[in-house]
Amino acid sequence: MSTFSAKPAEVVHEWFVIDATDKVLGRVASEVALRLRGKHKAIYTPHVDTGDFIVIINASQLRVTGAKPIDKVYYRHSGYP
Repeated sequence: MSTFSAKPAEVVHEWFVIDATDKVLGRVASEVALRLRGKHKAIYTPHVDTGDFIVIINASQLRVTGAKPIDKVYYRHSGYP
């Protein structure tokens, strides 16, 4: 049996709508990442875009667990001294 390799012309991209109301941020992010890459499909091929399109609604109502909303600090540096 030969190895299957998906061809870009044969890939069918589907649309998913995810309602993020009262869902945990990390779990939604991991599910979205899985579907964007296409790893949930049997025809997944690393070098071909087999992922789907995703629309997230009610993202402002996500749950952020722990003390992340208070303690999380983002730093930005341009790379120049």
